[in-house]
Amino acid sequence: MSEEQKNNPLHGITLKDILNDLVEFYGWEDLGDQININCFIFDPSINSSLTFLRKTPWARTKVEALYLNSKSEIDLAKKS
Repeated sequence: MSEEQKNNPLHGITLKDILNDLVEFYGWEDLGDQININCFIFDPSINSSLTFLRKTPWARTKVEALYLNSKSEIDLAKKS
């Protein structure tokens, strides 16, 4: 593992996996409440959201931050 990635908690996790976990945990409506971006509010889909997030660094940063903040709860929900 490179020195650059050693301390990156998102290393090896795809944006699609992050988004799927968040949608499964929060649902589209609550995800749109957490992060107010149109791709989560109006006619949301994984593919349209991925397209937007890959082109919009500030939005991707917010999604990744929410994922990191919610990761322990998401992991607990997956186990039950």
